[in-house]
Amino acid sequence: MDLDDDLGRLSRDELVAEVRRLRTGIREHRDSSGHDLCWHHPRLWGLLPERVEPDVAVPPWPRFLRGCVRYRESLDSQLPDAPVHDREYGE
Repeated sequence: MDLDDDLGRLSRDELVAEVRRLRTGIREHRDSSGHDLCWHHPRLWGLLPERVEPDVAVPPWPRFLRGCVRYRESLDSQLPDAPVHDREYGE
């Protein structure tokens, strides 16, 4: 069974509603900024019809932090003119 077999049973109107729901979720994720860029995203994954508990493996702290630094460095090179969000988490 293909994970997307359910799509073949939806009407045109249901498919359009599904596309809109997925686009809304993708835009919400795309438009996140500041500290929201670095978080676990179960709401985004929840847009999929299959309900699974993600099998998340967490790196040890030093490797995790090096990954965060690399991610932030990639933002500097890919978005060099992005405004700075100079706030602590939770502010």
